[in-house]
Amino acid sequence: MKVVGIIAEYNPFHAGHALHIRETRRQVGECALVAVMSGNFVQRGECAVLDKWTRARAALEGGVDLVLELPTVWAVSSAESFARGAAGILEAAGVVTRLSFGSECGDMDKLQQVAACLDSEIYQAGLRRFLDEGMPFAACRQAVVRGMLGSELSDLLSTPNNNLGIEYIRALNGLNSSIQPITVRRAGAAHDGGGHPEYPSASFVRKRILAGELPAENPASLNYGERGALAVLRSMDEEDFAALPDCGEGLSHRIYQAVRQGRTLTEVYGLAKTKRYAHARIRRAVLWGALGLKELDRPDAPLYLRVLGANAKGREVLRAMKGRAALPVITKPAHGKGIPLMELEARCTDFYQLCRGEPGPCGTEWMTNPIMLSTST
Repeated sequence: MKVVGIIAEYNPFHAGHALHIRETRRQVGECALVAVMSGNFVQRGECAVLDKWTRARAALEGGVDLVLELPTVWAVSSAESFARGAAGILEAAGVVTRLSFGSECGDMDKLQQVAACLDSEIYQAGLRRFLDEGMPFAACRQAVVRGMLGSELSDLLSTPNNNLGIEYIRALNGLNSSIQPITVRRAGAAHDGGGHPEYPSASFVRKRILAGELPAENPASLNYGERGALAVLRSMDEEDFAALPDCGEGLSHRIYQAVRQGRTLTEVYGLAKTKRYAHARIRRAVLWGALGLKELDRPDAPLYLRVLGANAKGREVLRAMKGRAALPVITKPAHGKGIPLMELEARCTDFYQLCRGEPGPCGTEWMTNPIMLSTST
């Protein structure tokens, strides 16, 4: 059986994701799809609008066969770290032969050219020169690639799905993985765009859910837990902020000062923002602080494979993983007791429960079993 990996947030699962799944199967043929999905927190430095078990069920009903969790320490991180963690999970599964991702350009050759450029010594030397001039990282990176490959290829870095796809390729290369990347051209509304008759953006769907315009069971937003988050942040000293990831270049000091002045999270983000620091980078750092996480809490590579859900075909994949997976496969939450990273994940889930419309209890990480569907879609 062919096994194809997908890296996703499914925040929430929507028609564009279903299209990606259909197109992947059209390209590959009959196969099992394994999704590595962010847990209760996502890359933009926010809560997932629906909890990870609800989203895992939606993914299984939408065509995925097995859902593995991307722990918070990788899910809430830069594109490079996000890709490295997720690719590491797919590689460790031992059964995945392809990685399928959506991209705005739909051209694997172009994406691979940019990935190779970013891993070259010439690029690294050029990047250091631009960073020393105080330019934002994203602008520096694009400027160096433009000088090496031209505008057409460097412009790929300005679009989010192309950018993530490039990082997936780099992550696989860095692992010396035999997993082959394939891409499906993205359709419908742009990332963080608006409505579309067939394929609206995830941000548009989230807004409708939080506005009560679409049915959803007890959605979540960091705004619901804002005072709790601010209470934690105000208890931190400047050294605590310096221990957060991606907080060099003076960012930790700016966030510390912003927290002392800001009365809302939005004010904190605005006070810390400058041209040098991307808004998403600030949001992620603030969320890490609110969750009580430090950069040292993120291992060099994943430590386990956590199952969030599976259907009949997914359970076949799990059986195949038994003799081939390079990491422990956790199918029952109790099996994660005593694993430091799982204990951190449980703490994050407890905070997530305070960020729901109706606050939930502690301990759901240890009491909630994977979603198991009896049939495959």
